[in-house]
Amino acid sequence: MDTTLLRSGLIVDGLGGPAFAGHVLLRGDRIEAVLREGDATPEAARQVDATGCVIAPGFIDMHSHADWQLPLDDHPELLSGMLEQGVTTVVGGNCGISPAPLRRETLARLHDFASIARDGPFEYSWESFAEYLDQMEKGRPALNLAELVGHSALRYAGSDAARGPMPTEELSNCLDRLRQSLEEGACGLSFGLGYDPGMYSSLEELQAFCQVAAEADATATVHLKAYSRISPCYPLTTPEAHNVRALREMLDVARQTGVRLQLSHFIFVGRRSWPSVDACLEMVDAARRDGLDIMIDAFPYTCGNTTIHAPFPYWFLAAIPGAYQSRLARMRLRVELELGFRLAGFIYSDFQVMDAGVEGWEELNGLTIAEIASEWKTSPFDAMLTLAERSKGATTMLFHSYSGGPQDERALETVLGHEACLFETDVIVKRAGHPNPAALGTFPRILGPLVRDRRLFDLETAVHRMTGASANRFGIADRGVLESGKAADVVVFDAAQICDTPPEGKQPAGRSRGIEHVFINGAHAVESGVYQTGVRAGRVIRPR
Repeated sequence: MDTTLLRSGLIVDGLGGPAFAGHVLLRGDRIEAVLREGDATPEAARQVDATGCVIAPGFIDMHSHADWQLPLDDHPELLSGMLEQGVTTVVGGNCGISPAPLRRETLARLHDFASIARDGPFEYSWESFAEYLDQMEKGRPALNLAELVGHSALRYAGSDAARGPMPTEELSNCLDRLRQSLEEGACGLSFGLGYDPGMYSSLEELQAFCQVAAEADATATVHLKAYSRISPCYPLTTPEAHNVRALREMLDVARQTGVRLQLSHFIFVGRRSWPSVDACLEMVDAARRDGLDIMIDAFPYTCGNTTIHAPFPYWFLAAIPGAYQSRLARMRLRVELELGFRLAGFIYSDFQVMDAGVEGWEELNGLTIAEIASEWKTSPFDAMLTLAERSKGATTMLFHSYSGGPQDERALETVLGHEACLFETDVIVKRAGHPNPAALGTFPRILGPLVRDRRLFDLETAVHRMTGASANRFGIADRGVLESGKAADVVVFDAAQICDTPPEGKQPAGRSRGIEHVFINGAHAVESGVYQTGVRAGRVIRPR
C-alpha cells in the first residue's frame, strides 16, 4: 500500500493542544502514525519535506454552497481555489438550500431558488436524500462532502404551499422527510430565514422542525431573518433592532426545543448595525451559560455574497413579476429601500455586482450599483431594479459593510475572536464574474493576517476551530484531527508566508499563498500550492 512521510514539520493536530515538532506517516487513505521529533523515522515510498512548515488536518468549510457545484463534471477546476486554500471537506446544504430531497412536481421552485448558487445546468437524477448522496459519491468529488438538509428544500418537497402556513398534513409530510433525510445521512438541518419561503415561516413551524432535529441529536444551522438594524423581514415600525429580534427569536426556539443551534455567518450588516455586536454576543453567552448548545460562525471579510433581491421587502418579492411594472409598487419600494438603507447604514456603493446574470451584461461584473447608475445615467434605485428584473433575481452581489469596513474591523474581529466562533466561507463560486475573496483566501487570511500578524488568537486555536471543532459540530468522527487511524486529510503550510491576496481597487482577489501541500484521503491533491488536475479523491461523509 502507498505510504507518504510528511517529515520534520510543526504538528498542529486539531485538538487545540500545543504544537510539537514531528512527522506524519500516511498509508493509503489513513493516517498511520503521528510521530514526535526524535522518534524513529519510518520508511515510506514517498517523502515530503515539511521543514519550516506546519502540518495540520485538512480544513473544513463548515458553511459552504459547493454542493451546487459538485454535480458538475468540471467542478474540480471550478473549486480549485478552495482546494488551494487548504479545504478538504465542505459542509453543504446551508441557508435552507439543499439539492435534496425533491419532488418532480415542485422541482422548478427548488431550481429557481438555487439559481444564486448554481453555475450551469445538471440533471437532477435523484429524489431522496440518500439518492443524492449516492450520486455525489459516484461522481467522484474533488472534496469531501457532508450535507445538511435544507428547510426550504423540505418545504418544496413536502408541501404545495409556496410560502406561509402549511396545512397540518403537509407539515407532517415535511417533518417525515426531515426524519428520513437525517436517517439517510444528512449531518443536520439548515434554515434560510432571510429568503423566500423561510422568511414567511412562523416560529411554530421553526420549532416543529427543530424539535425533530433535536430528537435526532442533529445540529440546526440558521441564516437568521435579519442581520441588520432594519431588514425586509420585519415592519419598519418594530421597536427592537431587527437583527437583535431575529437572534432572540432563534435563541427562544432553541430554549423551547433543546436543539443544538449553529448561528450561521454571525454578521452585522450596515454601519448602523455594527455597535450591536457586543449585545448580540452577550445574548449568545447568556444562552450558553443557561446550558444551551449554541455556537456561531463567520468569514474574515467585511463583504459577503447574496442575491440582488436580499434587501427587497417580502411584499414586493411576493408580487413579482407584476411588481416591477407597477408604478405604485416601485414608488413604495423606493421609499422603503432608501429609508431602510439610511437606518441600516448602507449606501448604493456598498453593493457590488459579482455576476450580472444577464447575457451581454458581463461588463457590469465588479461594478457597484452606484457606478452602473452613473454609466446608465439613471438613479441607483432604477439601476438596481432594472438589473433585478432583467436577471429575474439571479444577479449575485457582494454586499460590503458587513461587520466593518476599511479602517474599522472591530465588530468583525470581536466575532472571530469569540471562543464559540467557527470559520466558514459562505461562498458562491462561479466561472465568470467578480469573485468573492472568501472563495480564495478565507483560511489563509485567518492563519496569516489574523493569527500571525494581528495575534487575534493563537495558531493552535485557529487550527482547532477550522478542523476538529468543526468536525465535532456535525458528527464527523474520522476527520479534523491528526491521529492514527483517522482519514488522511492533511494540509502543509508555511506559517511565515501564508496569506490571502485581497482585492485592491478594481482588481479582484487573487489566489492565496503559503499552502504547500494538500492531501485528501491520502491523495496528493495540491502540490507546491497548485491543484493537481484530475485528482478527485473526495468522499461523501454520512455521520450517522
